[in-house]
Amino acid sequence: VWRSRHVDVTARQAGVGRLEEEAVSRSRGVVFYGLLCVLIAMHFTVRPMLGWRVNVDFLVLSVLIIAVRARPGIAAVCGFGLGLMADSLTPAAFGAGALALTVVGFGASWLKSAFFADNAGVNAAFVFLGTWAFDAVFLLAEHRVRGWELLAQALLWAPLSAALTAVVGIAVLGIVRPLVAAERG
Repeated sequence: VWRSRHVDVTARQAGVGRLEEEAVSRSRGVVFYGLLCVLIAMHFTVRPMLGWRVNVDFLVLSVLIIAVRARPGIAAVCGFGLGLMADSLTPAAFGAGALALTVVGFGASWLKSAFFADNAGVNAAFVFLGTWAFDAVFLLAEHRVRGWELLAQALLWAPLSAALTAVVGIAVLGIVRPLVAAERG
């Protein structure tokens, strides 16, 4: 009789623990999708208002965050969709953003285990390289700039934009990480 009561109590405790894990997982998902919606909205609202030569690329940041949580195929499809959404605003280079975000999403997801960690420096390098790769593929695919202008864009302005995006990415991760950690504890 004691053994069956002990098994019942243990089973109930395991059921409660599973429900708590599902609730935490669900709330982490809400934070994740909310963050993505905010970043995408900022790309189309805040970024055009800044008008800087060196821009924060919120879409690349979104794709990199997706790539960390998803498999390469899913990250590539998300990158393609976000790229098409961005390309719809620039018909002259239609498809360049979709191609670039697809490549970055797939590559980042494939390399995430090697580069993404709890270290802020490693995460900054991950975002920096992902943003620079996006800019390089985009510049080559759009065929609008050539010669010295292409070199200046790829070797001067793209790294500066990548560095600014990496700083913003670390700030975003710094803001979101305590929210996710509070839900776990």
